[in-house]
Amino acid sequence: MNPGLKDLQKYPFEKLALLKAGVEPVAVYKDSPINISIGEPKHEAPAFVLEKLKQSLAGLSIYPLTAGSDELRESIAAWLSMRFKLGDSISAAKHILPVNGTREALFAAAQCFVQPGLESLVLMPNPFYQIYEGAAILAGSRPHYIPVKKETMLPDFDQVEEAAWKAASFMYICTPGNPTGAVMKEEMLVALIEKALKYNFVLASDECYSELYFDEKNPPCGILQAAKAMGNDSFKNCLAFHSLSKRSSLPGMRSGFVAGDSALIETFRLYRTYQGGAMPPPIQAASAAAWSDEVHVKENRDLYRLKFEQCTAILKQNKNIDATIPDGAFYLWLDTSASRAENDEVFARELFREKNITVLPGSYLGRIQAIETEQAKESKQATKAECNPGADYVRIALVAKPEECAEAMKRIVDFY
Repeated sequence: MNPGLKDLQKYPFEKLALLKAGVEPVAVYKDSPINISIGEPKHEAPAFVLEKLKQSLAGLSIYPLTAGSDELRESIAAWLSMRFKLGDSISAAKHILPVNGTREALFAAAQCFVQPGLESLVLMPNPFYQIYEGAAILAGSRPHYIPVKKETMLPDFDQVEEAAWKAASFMYICTPGNPTGAVMKEEMLVALIEKALKYNFVLASDECYSELYFDEKNPPCGILQAAKAMGNDSFKNCLAFHSLSKRSSLPGMRSGFVAGDSALIETFRLYRTYQGGAMPPPIQAASAAAWSDEVHVKENRDLYRLKFEQCTAILKQNKNIDATIPDGAFYLWLDTSASRAENDEVFARELFREKNITVLPGSYLGRIQAIETEQAKESKQATKAECNPGADYVRIALVAKPEECAEAMKRIVDFY
């Protein structure tokens, strides 16, 4: 048995189920539950993608290649080149590997590239997508948490000490972030690539929310785009992870890709040949169609923008609620510190009891760590405080229909 299994925490939704166990919603809302805790897209799947899937069912009679079809890789390469201004730097043959969604690929990449041993570190933001931590532990390494700053909602990379950079064999970043929705600018990504090159670790950028943003003139920068901008045209030490789940509202297809450093891609392809990670041919054909169309993506984005505008307008009716639209993704990272609840767990439990609304406590997505305080920085003292950067927040996923999301916000305003 993998010894790391004993060190895994309960998944956040298991913790949430335990928190709600034995709690009965009040009678007035008992028959009108609203679950906005899970980041599962619920917009209608594009009809043309489903049609392509039906037309391609004959592909079930053949074994798929781990590398994927030429058609799929070429459609991804064309999209990457267009979206991230990569020009001819991206090669369908060398730089791209289809995967069965970003979740399994983010996990598998750590098993492939992390140097085992407790002296080896996997760097990650805190709070974070829980797969990062589990992947690090089961790869035989140790997670090293980088706290998110309250002011920017981005990881505070100044908190990473030189020894941690030196010990890193792998690093996860997420932009736009889960759960905060904050986007890393090109300068920040360039600085992280420089660290990856200097200390020779793999920089894994989780960009599954990259197409959910609200300023059409300024889409989020990606790691490959930043690499090219700094002259790293080979994308050395860089891997980008993308998916159709959020972009195209196709979470059940389990379709995505990894792109970047050709040497890493070839190594990962070999690993996945043994792992058995090939994508079924009908899914490949439907995926190629999805990556080749932007109209449905814009419609999807417009619907999320509408929900954010409606929901934040409702939340602002309570002056104590900080209702800021994030840079991207589909989460509201709601500060509960000014509410009547003593912490985020109590907020989530009592909101369920009184309003039959399910949200996810932010502390379940974070870990307690020693963080240098702003006061300590100003006084140049080495004082650190133990805290969980996810505490006193709840994550709200605006994935349901606009009217259902709006109703949830009205109940939250009333509860807060």
